[in-house]
Amino acid sequence: MGLGLIASIIVGGLAGWIASMIMKANTGLLLNIILGIVGAVVLNFILGIMGIYAASAVIPQLIVGIIGAALLIAVVRAIRK
Repeated sequence: MGLGLIASIIVGGLAGWIASMIMKANTGLLLNIILGIVGAVVLNFILGIMGIYAASAVIPQLIVGIIGAALLIAVVRAIRK
């Protein structure tokens, strides 16, 4: 069971915002939410393939979302160059 829709949006937005601050990316609120949610989904998938599962609580998903969003920002920057 996941966090739920509202909690996912809030955690995703926070994770995307933190990742954009770490990566010094100038993104808006909507893109922060998208980066955080997509980053968490992608990284949870990758970790699942490796046999690692993050708990469905807020803090573990926030950490996974931050790392996933930062990775997405890095990939987009690499593709643009």
